[in-house]
Amino acid sequence: MQTQIEKTDSDKLYSREQMNIVVIGHVDHGKSTVVGRLLADTGSLPNGKLEDVKRKCIANSKPFEYAFLLDALKDEQAQGITIDSARCFFRSAKREYIIIDAPGHIEFLKNMISGAARAEAAFLVIDANEGIAENSRRHGYLLSMLGIKQVAILVNKMDLVGYSQEVFEQIQSQYSEFLANIGITPSGFIPVSARNGDNIVELSNSLGWYKGLAVLGMADSFENAPELSNKPLRFPVQDIYKFTEDNDDRRIFAGRIETGSVSVGDEVIFLPSNKRNVIKSIEGFNTPSRATAYAGESTGFTLETQVYLQPGELMCKAGQLEAASGQQFRANIFWMGKAPLIKGKRYKLKLAGARVAVWLKQIHTVLDAVELTTDANRQQVEWHDVAECTFETLKPVAFDLASDIAQSGRFVIIDNYEIAGGGIILSRIDASSNRIEEHVREREQKWERTAITAEMRSGRYGQRATLILITGGPNTGKIKLAKKLE
Repeated sequence: MQTQIEKTDSDKLYSREQMNIVVIGHVDHGKSTVVGRLLADTGSLPNGKLEDVKRKCIANSKPFEYAFLLDALKDEQAQGITIDSARCFFRSAKREYIIIDAPGHIEFLKNMISGAARAEAAFLVIDANEGIAENSRRHGYLLSMLGIKQVAILVNKMDLVGYSQEVFEQIQSQYSEFLANIGITPSGFIPVSARNGDNIVELSNSLGWYKGLAVLGMADSFENAPELSNKPLRFPVQDIYKFTEDNDDRRIFAGRIETGSVSVGDEVIFLPSNKRNVIKSIEGFNTPSRATAYAGESTGFTLETQVYLQPGELMCKAGQLEAASGQQFRANIFWMGKAPLIKGKRYKLKLAGARVAVWLKQIHTVLDAVELTTDANRQQVEWHDVAECTFETLKPVAFDLASDIAQSGRFVIIDNYEIAGGGIILSRIDASSNRIEEHVREREQKWERTAITAEMRSGRYGQRATLILITGGPNTGKIKLAKKLE
């Protein structure tokens, strides 16, 4: 069992409990209005912000929307949709919150995933009048892939359906069945009208038949994720700095501690190189000397003995759970590239600190994230497909299973300089051979050695070797003819 780490006051990153919550939903289902109303009703807006937005709406002859408190980009206000993930802050009596308003439009799923990946819990908004949309199901599946288990469903715009209990319960029944199929047990369903403020901060008389928590109360009921510093150490090496002035011979291995903690004198191991060493010092820019560094801190280390390492190595603490390393792994991937994911094409993998070439080796199943149907005979992964695949990297990389340590078990795939896919690692594969070995073996099988050496040819005719291609169908005597000609 992991030993709980006690921090001194100077080491604590925050003095008050915090939580990241992402708010997602299909376009126009009202998630930005939910967040705007939550900020306004908890008194979390800067002085005069609400009145300023209302004045601008009057000046532009537009009806006031609480969503305008968040939609800062001009394109967003013009089109009434969220394009990028906006972050805002508020506090309750229990804790401080960072609310991530993620885009719901299908064209901006990349932005939604990047926002949700930083969250510990989620509010998923569904329009009571429109019902469960295609993206409502897709977003639920993505939350499952990202490992977010604390999910509350806000059935919004209840005022448009006359605050009908029957409509609410129908959506609750249908979406609960969907969530059960993807392994999510919802924290609760809340009927709300964000425009009118019903059930946002306090329970509303208009929804007197509902006896559960309001949105703010549900947020307070979420549990914080375990302290990252109490997990095994994971430190991706981002760069190595060498100083030469004033006889400074330090070689500093710099990066950000994703999980765990490390102290001067700890024995560490770097993967996938398997090189071991001991922490000599913890380095920082204009910071006092310290003995321990914790998760979430960007810092550097020097080692007791000189060692050659490259950026991309993953530092773990000896004696703790070590990361796996290898060239093949099985993963779930959500593909966002306009061009399909295909076998044989070279992509770039970004995993922790590693940047390495990767190929799709095998497609096991492709899942329709909306209908939850699977296809085991697909030869490529299309735009917005979810697939279980095997990938192979050009050289060994270090990683964890996402179920163990998400920070080093998630990855993205780059195609043509753009993020085209994101995934989570399910298992390591012990392969009997890799891509290079298979290529060499195939070449050796097809290569026919000559009985005439270069010295024999040069000595007899003064010739240099040349290349002649002899083509034809199988069993037509090509090899025999070539050797006879030679």
